[in-house]
Amino acid sequence: MTPRRKVIVTGGAGYIGSTICSALQDAGHTPIVWDSLVTGQESFAQRHLFFQGDIASVDVLQRILKEHPDVFGVIHCAARIIVPESMAEPYLYYSENVSKSLVLFESLRTAGIHRVVFSSSASVYAQTASFSVGEDDARDPKSPYARTKAMMEDILLDYGQAYGMSSAILRYFNPIGADPKLRTGAFVAEPSHLLGRLVATAEGKIPCFTVTGTEWPTRDGSGLRDYIHVWDLAQAHVAAIEQFDSLKTKSGTPSPIINLGTGRGVTVKEFLSAFQEVQGHAIPVAAAGPRPGDNAGCFTTAERARTWLGWHPQLTLQQGIASALEWSRRWSERPHN
Repeated sequence: MTPRRKVIVTGGAGYIGSTICSALQDAGHTPIVWDSLVTGQESFAQRHLFFQGDIASVDVLQRILKEHPDVFGVIHCAARIIVPESMAEPYLYYSENVSKSLVLFESLRTAGIHRVVFSSSASVYAQTASFSVGEDDARDPKSPYARTKAMMEDILLDYGQAYGMSSAILRYFNPIGADPKLRTGAFVAEPSHLLGRLVATAEGKIPCFTVTGTEWPTRDGSGLRDYIHVWDLAQAHVAAIEQFDSLKTKSGTPSPIINLGTGRGVTVKEFLSAFQEVQGHAIPVAAAGPRPGDNAGCFTTAERARTWLGWHPQLTLQQGIASALEWSRRWSERPHN
């Protein structure tokens, strides 16, 4: 039987972080949310033990550890994540994502916490002719956002070699959907990601859905991504926490890198068709050129996740779309901050 563990989740009031907290709790663990609430939702944080503050605040970590000295490790989700915003505001991204994470990692090391699960991104990969990427493939991040993720990976690799801080670097592909129990979900007023823009179009919040990029070298010219249900993503984090101490042996490194995706590429146009099928009617659609920082996309082979974590995705693209639609309806009806 897996021991129950207390886990700090930075950014635990955000979309992905809050879903991870729910998955940890459902598995019998105790998530401790550490979030500044600059972008996170207080109502999500208050479902768990909650400490408000910046991840670069050593005082917050000290308060957490004073009350909970038996913390097992940290899942580091806190970050700025919007690619076009990173292109326009690189200082913000390097400051928030890299500089503050470096302070966090040093504070954890000083406090004797040597287990970190890091939320990285498939955006660090170089484009391949087949669109399929594995963990050993080359990196070539194309935006400040993606470069911050690559930098944080490098910091953790160096900390592992120099200080013995172990990390599990989880490279996310494209999370969609909501917690199946609809406790949490996406909440951004002006979404930039595919499913958020589709939902906003279906609800009449924006006039039409725009396919950004129609001349990529994919099967239909639109961008291609690997879309993973956010609940499956959260379950992978539970597996990483529960098996953390065996990952070093399985991988042969203190900082294993693991892709989290379905292993299947879906184009924007294919996603649009699936959305309209689930929604039950067509939505207005337009086409435009790619946004700054965009690329053709990729999907993953998920062999390491299966072998090292015993994890594989279980929920479908259609289930992700349906849960996002239902979550958006309920979210719009409830009082929230």
